[in-house]
Amino acid sequence: MPTVAPLDLDTHCLVAGWLGDAPIFALADGAVHMLDNGHHAIALHDGLLCAAIAPDGKALVTGGEDGKVCALNRARTAAVLGDEGSKLVQAVAAGPQGAVAWAVGRNGRIRLGDGAMRDFTDTRTIEGLAFAPKGLRVAAARYDGVSLHWASGAAKPVDLPWKGAHTAVTFSPDGRFAVSAMQENALHGWRLEDIKHMRMSGYPGKVKSWSWSAKGKWLATSGAPAAIVWPFSAKDGPMGKPPLELGARGDSFVTTVACHPAEDVVAIGYQDGMVLAVRFLDSKEVLLRRPQAQGGAITTMAWDKAGLRVAFGTQNGACGVIDITG
Repeated sequence: MPTVAPLDLDTHCLVAGWLGDAPIFALADGAVHMLDNGHHAIALHDGLLCAAIAPDGKALVTGGEDGKVCALNRARTAAVLGDEGSKLVQAVAAGPQGAVAWAVGRNGRIRLGDGAMRDFTDTRTIEGLAFAPKGLRVAAARYDGVSLHWASGAAKPVDLPWKGAHTAVTFSPDGRFAVSAMQENALHGWRLEDIKHMRMSGYPGKVKSWSWSAKGKWLATSGAPAAIVWPFSAKDGPMGKPPLELGARGDSFVTTVACHPAEDVVAIGYQDGMVLAVRFLDSKEVLLRRPQAQGGAITTMAWDKAGLRVAFGTQNGACGVIDITG
């Protein structure tokens, strides 16, 4: 039976994850909590707006209401990568080889691992950022589509158009597809080789969480009473194919999803604080955390590299680590 080690914190948890094998929890008040031979609290910002963990698990990149962009490492040392003064940093992304990107209004900055900087300006306010798998391009989600900017050089960006407000963006692990979350209850995607459109609609709520499966064949998403999992292994991605619906419940929405690092399994977090692990092949379910009497929607989850523990956070600060080995 899985066991839960709780960590009761004070406020909304934006990102729970891992620096190496140490669980971390980034809170809206600007503090980051790390469990590493004890409980450590690091004050990074005067209000945290966004955060992302680097693909190699060596740094947590954060953006704050104080205009600062910081990188926190496993040794609990924080470096200030950028300072935008009184402006809000509304989006950050972490890429390979230590690359980082952030956005303030319509303006974006890309900082490569060697410290080289590149600035770019988009047509509308940038709401979300993501690095392509090899780190050569950065996608910026905005009104009426997504822009693909080169991380270095001065080549013109590629426009991925679609009417409406796009609030977040992700690349498939093989780099063939880009997918955005929209202000309406839908996803939109593009096959990058020919900019072919992919519509993924029918959600009863907004998609605020997504996660690619270990081999990139599936994209799990929130926004419904079940985890909606789209197939991406075919040339046309999910077009013409129905999604899987995993962990369906009639009394609580899915708020967060996190795919296992090796197996076709997804951890599903719900509005009432419950967490399930569900296998794609046969929809077999394992209860990881029971619904909570005080509620508290799951806002963030991440597996450790070994796939044996799940760090989670909630909207009311009830955080913790689930050990599936019991």
